[in-house]
Amino acid sequence: MELERKNGEWIKSGSCDLGLRRIKVRKESVYEEEEPLSPMARMFQQPESNVYVIAMLGFKNPIDPHFLKANLVHTFLKHPRFSSVQVADEKNGGEVKWVKTKVDLDNHVKLPMVDQHMASPDQFVEDYIANLTNTHISTSIPMWDVHILNLKTCDAESTLVIRVHHSLGDGTSLMSFLISCCRKTSEPDALPSFPASKKSRPDTGWFWKFWSVLLLAWNTLVDIWMCVATTYFLKDTQTPLKAPSRAVAFTSRRIVRRTFCVDDVILVKNATNTKVNDVVLAITQAGLSRYLNRKYGKGMGDGESWENNLPNIVRLTATLFINLRSSPGIYAIAKMVKQHSQNDWGNKIGYVLYPFKIALKDNPLDYIRDAKATMDRKKATLEAQFRLFMAKVFVRFYPTKLATFPLTTMWFSNVAGPQEEISLFGNQVTFIAPSLYGQPVALTIHIISYAKKISMVLSVDDNIIPDPYQLCDDFEEALKLIKKAVVAEGLIKK
Repeated sequence: MELERKNGEWIKSGSCDLGLRRIKVRKESVYEEEEPLSPMARMFQQPESNVYVIAMLGFKNPIDPHFLKANLVHTFLKHPRFSSVQVADEKNGGEVKWVKTKVDLDNHVKLPMVDQHMASPDQFVEDYIANLTNTHISTSIPMWDVHILNLKTCDAESTLVIRVHHSLGDGTSLMSFLISCCRKTSEPDALPSFPASKKSRPDTGWFWKFWSVLLLAWNTLVDIWMCVATTYFLKDTQTPLKAPSRAVAFTSRRIVRRTFCVDDVILVKNATNTKVNDVVLAITQAGLSRYLNRKYGKGMGDGESWENNLPNIVRLTATLFINLRSSPGIYAIAKMVKQHSQNDWGNKIGYVLYPFKIALKDNPLDYIRDAKATMDRKKATLEAQFRLFMAKVFVRFYPTKLATFPLTTMWFSNVAGPQEEISLFGNQVTFIAPSLYGQPVALTIHIISYAKKISMVLSVDDNIIPDPYQLCDDFEEALKLIKKAVVAEGLIKK
C-alpha cells in the first residue's frame, strides 16, 4: 500500500499483501519509521500462528469508560508499540517495520451494551470472549483493543478484556507494561512487585564447570535432533486433546480458568524441595492423565473407577515457552517509551519441547519427581536459545518462508504476576487471566499468580475439548491428591 497526495494530504492507497500494508514512507507522511519486527514477532504473524494475547481483568467496581480513555492516553499511547502499525518496506526487500501513527481511541475502546439483569452473566462474559476469538484487528491501526463489560459476575463487578497481537510483545513484556500502569492497593503511589530475580549459582570447581559444559553441549545436540524429528516424523499420539491438523489455528477458543490458593502450591514446593514451576507442571501432568484415562474409559463403566484405561504408550508433548531475559522486572512507562531503552521489550522468548508422561501413579508425589527431573534436564540445554537463533536465520535468509511452531499437543506458559493486590487506574483488580488464540493447538495452559492466588487459564477448541471444566476439575483434584500425599508421608506438619 502506498501513500498518495490528494487535496494537499497524504492518504493510503493500493493493495494489501499477507495482511501487512506495503507503503513507501515519505518525509511528508504522518508516519514515522521505527525498528523492524523481531524474528519471534514475525513467527506470530504466520497464518498458522497468527496469535493474539487476550487478558481478562476483573475489578471491584464498575469501569468508567471516559476515565479509562483518559488514562489510556497517558499510558498505552505513550508506548511506541501501542501507537505503531506494521508496515512492509518495499525499498528494503519487504522488511516489516514498526511505523508510528496517530491513534484514534474510539477504534480501540469497545463498550458493548449488556443486560444488567441477565440470568447467567458469567456465561455471557465467557461467550463474549469466545466470539471475540473469531475476529482479528485490522492491520490499518495499532493491533490492540480493550472491551469494557460492566456486568457483575461471581468474582468481579466488571471485566476488562484486553486484546493485543502477540507481535507487540510476549507475556513478560505485556505483563510488565500492564503492571507498570497499576499501583499497590495498600500503597496507592507504589509500583507492584514481581517475585525476586533468580540467584546466581555458587562458584564450583573447574571439573564440575567442564562437566557442565559437556553436558550442556550434549543435551543441546540431542534436543536439536528431537526438534528435527518432531517436525518431520516423530508425532504426538492422537489423543482426545490433540488437534488433527494446523487448521485448528483458525477456529474460535473457549477460555476458562480455575483458581487455587497459592499457599497450597508453596506448601508442596517447600515440602518436596522443588520450584513452583515444578509443582504446576506436576499438577498438569496428573490432571491430563486423569482426564485422558476417563476419555479412554468412556463406554467401559462410569469412568470413575480409575482402572487404568490409558494406552501403553502415550506421547504427549507441550511447547513450553521460556523467558530468555536475565530477570523479570517492572519499568516506569517513561523508560519504556524510549526507543532504544534496555528494558528487554518485545518477544524475547524461546521454547522447548516438554514431554508429559501420561500415566496413573500409585503415589501422586511421583508426578512431582517426574516434573523436577524433566525441568532439570531442560535447564541444562540451549534448546530455547537455538529455537530463537533459527527464527533469526529464517528471517535473515528465507524471509518468505518463516519457521513455524512444531505441531505438538499443547502450549504451556507460566507468567509471574504481582505479589500483592493492585489497582488499575484506581479500580482494585480482583483477578488476572491471560490467554491466547490463533495458535495451532487445541489446548493452551497459562499459569498466572496474583497476590494469594494462582490460576490455570485454559484456551481450548471446544470442538475437540468440549468439557474444559472437567479438565479444570481434574487439575484441582490433582493438587488435592499431591498435597494429601505430602501430608501422608510426613514431609510437613499437619
